[in-house]
Amino acid sequence: MTESDLQTHATEIHEQFSDQLDVSVEEIQDRLETLVNEYKVPTSEARRSVVNTYLDEAGMERDDLGGGGGNDRVDVSDIDSPEEWVDLTAKVVELWEPNSDAVAQVGLLGDETGTVKFTKWSKSDLSSLEEGEVYDLRNVVTDEYQGRFSVKLNRTTTIEHLDEEIDVGEDAVEIEGALVDIQSDSGLIKRCPEDDCTRVLQNGRCNEHGEVEGEFDLRIKAVIDDGNDVHEAILDRELTEELTEITLDEAQEMAMDALDTSVVADEMHKQILGRYYRITGPTYGRYVLADEVTRVDGPADPDAVLIKARSI
Repeated sequence: MTESDLQTHATEIHEQFSDQLDVSVEEIQDRLETLVNEYKVPTSEARRSVVNTYLDEAGMERDDLGGGGGNDRVDVSDIDSPEEWVDLTAKVVELWEPNSDAVAQVGLLGDETGTVKFTKWSKSDLSSLEEGEVYDLRNVVTDEYQGRFSVKLNRTTTIEHLDEEIDVGEDAVEIEGALVDIQSDSGLIKRCPEDDCTRVLQNGRCNEHGEVEGEFDLRIKAVIDDGNDVHEAILDRELTEELTEITLDEAQEMAMDALDTSVVADEMHKQILGRYYRITGPTYGRYVLADEVTRVDGPADPDAVLIKARSI
């Protein structure tokens, strides 16, 4: 990360807080440089940390914050990381019934490249979106849950109705092959319990809310080899329980007995490694988000599959 790149980040952060705090671009850049150069923190995490510090100082919530410095206009398929401010043009494919008073609208947006879930908060006081209509949405923030990316409409979002039509693209795929590996952060995991946050904790910390008492969940981040290419897929708790026959309660008991959560992923390896599956679901970033998993017959030489698995 060059000094000019850090200065760009600092300038954008300054624009976000210039009305609330007396802080200069130079001060912000110094904070970023300390985190990135001295403590070797990734740039995205350093920026998030500095922004969180200024949010606390200003007594602001994240939804009060704009993107700053202008946003990239993206296609739905380009949304592949959380906490980015973007603009997009999309059609409201479907509206769902909100399960919380904090949510004004929730549903599915789509463009020619695929679909993405959206949430519009009640406190944002934005105009309502109508199913089947197309909108230009500016200053929305991306989010992620179990590898599935979404966008949030907040009080800084602007909505413009467009008199045009969009043919929404299909984003579901089907892959079939050998499950040759289970990635880290599989098995028994903990998620942040804060409202509207389901991020996976790393060493007991949420990137957004710091140290929290997490809530247990199950998932598998599987690597599938179809003979030509390697694909990555994420299975949620329901599919993980179905595939491994290990329930969340049983996984917690296993981890408690061993005083180690990794035993759960180890047991899952034994249950499913080297077997063949057909997985269908939408793609988000590099992952296929499994909606359905079916066991299928594979080649008669399972040892060859396991040898390949060990080489990954």
